[in-house]
Amino acid sequence: MGKITATGTASITVGTGADAREIAIITRAAAKGPDRPALIWLGGYRSDMTGTKAVVLDALAERLGSAYIRFDYSGHGASGGEFRDGTISRWLEETIAVIDATTPKSVILVGSSMGGWIALRLVQELGKRAAGPKIAGLVLIAPAPDFTSELIEPELTDKERQSLAERGYFEEHSEYSPEPNIYTRALMEDGKDNRVLSGIIETGCPVHILQGMADPDVPYSHALKLMEFLPSDDVVLTLIRDGDHRLSRPQDLEKMEAAVASLLIDDEKLG
Repeated sequence: MGKITATGTASITVGTGADAREIAIITRAAAKGPDRPALIWLGGYRSDMTGTKAVVLDALAERLGSAYIRFDYSGHGASGGEFRDGTISRWLEETIAVIDATTPKSVILVGSSMGGWIALRLVQELGKRAAGPKIAGLVLIAPAPDFTSELIEPELTDKERQSLAERGYFEEHSEYSPEPNIYTRALMEDGKDNRVLSGIIETGCPVHILQGMADPDVPYSHALKLMEFLPSDDVVLTLIRDGDHRLSRPQDLEKMEAAVASLLIDDEKLG
């Protein structure tokens, strides 16, 4: 796997044989030195790297002179692979592969919805390594850690449970796409193996959570619960009273930009 450092588009292959899939990446090289944390975008379930928040973050990185890395999970956007094969473990593997290919020294992870869960798992996995990028901060937007067991499973209807058992998946109407959301038995079972709301989460970095109080998909009580598992970190929770799940209005995007910029400033002070 080659090192990716230039601004532009690239792809890497993750997995081997029948499990191989091409992961599409867009990178922006740093304009202010390699020690400045790179921003990494971690999208949500069925989202891709051309979404509003991902694009706004690219413009912010350009203004701040920071490197920026965004990519699509398999089965999403420009990447290969089948969406129905996706699990948290599989998408986490791809995230780690992207970081290994881009080799940032320091990163700020910006995770939206499911991307917040992957960000927290990424911190855990990178923490097991003897060497790797420093995690300089987390910005979690409507984070949905453990959403399969915490948010979906308790609300399953008898029909959906039957579909999972007999067909291996169930479908649910999506507010954001004409195509229904698909949740597979593999995703649900794998989610249990990736739970993070089961003990203290030690990120070792400042964390800023942005959460809408009018979010129909991830209730703000879930963000409050997440905070209980981050007792040793410097955590800021911003509750947006009329904010929805996407948090893509201009005023929401400004809050995201401010959170990211503040983490960069704090890192420079510490550096």
